[in-house]
Amino acid sequence: MSVQHYHQLCNRYKGRAVEIKTRDGRVHRGIIQNVDHNRVYLRPLGQGGGYGYGFYAPFYGFGFGLALGAIASFALLPFFLW
Repeated sequence: MSVQHYHQLCNRYKGRAVEIKTRDGRVHRGIIQNVDHNRVYLRPLGQGGGYGYGFYAPFYGFGFGLALGAIASFALLPFFLW
């Protein structure tokens, strides 16, 4: 799928808990905080934290950014996993 498709999808579900799998096989779970033209910014779920990507992103709060072009799959997480 195209970067534009994932950009629209991430914007549609901003504020929702999602699971994103990247092309390199990593799985990231978090709440979508913001989306810009290149990245989606997630706030990690649970106490496990930043999955090795933790950093402070100005104006988006604590979280991490994933390149939209690296997304291989996208899924909404059920409410009870929050």
